[in-house]
Amino acid sequence: MSSYSKAAQQWATFARAWYLLDARMQPPGKIAEISSIRLQGKHKPVYHALSDLGDHVVIINTRHIAFSGNKWEQKVYSSHTGYPGGFKQVTAAELHQKAPTAIVKLAIYGMLPKNLHRRTMMQRLHLFADDVIPEEIRKNLVEQLPQPRRVPKRLDEYTQEEIDAFPRVWNPPKDFRWR
Repeated sequence: MSSYSKAAQQWATFARAWYLLDARMQPPGKIAEISSIRLQGKHKPVYHALSDLGDHVVIINTRHIAFSGNKWEQKVYSSHTGYPGGFKQVTAAELHQKAPTAIVKLAIYGMLPKNLHRRTMMQRLHLFADDVIPEEIRKNLVEQLPQPRRVPKRLDEYTQEEIDAFPRVWNPPKDFRWR
């Protein structure tokens, strides 16, 4: 009986699980932090830097990521082709319009260790701009990872009862004139 539980425990430790992560209204750095841990296998008790124990990570809604502040216009992604005059710079907003998954992919790529395992870890990353996932990937999903930050409600999502129950800071008098 105990050998059965040990075998099941060993299978669960070494098998590659598939995790789902929703990127809607989440910062790319937080998404990359969670996914890089799963891709490397650091969440497993038998983790070792030289072994390849990572799991698959499926990230949906990368089109709806959120940057804080003015990073859409201030954050610049640079690349060089290797030829003279081949230096290219593009803002986060321009890159996101061209390829909605590119910002999340670059963030995760930068958080993975710089060794020969990085390419195989990136092959286990599956990015989707919307919430449509192919059926062969959907049937492999084991668990949905919690979002790193709570998604705020939009103003049109509040009911009238919630709006009326919200505490008022100042009630203007009836004869008050707005400018």
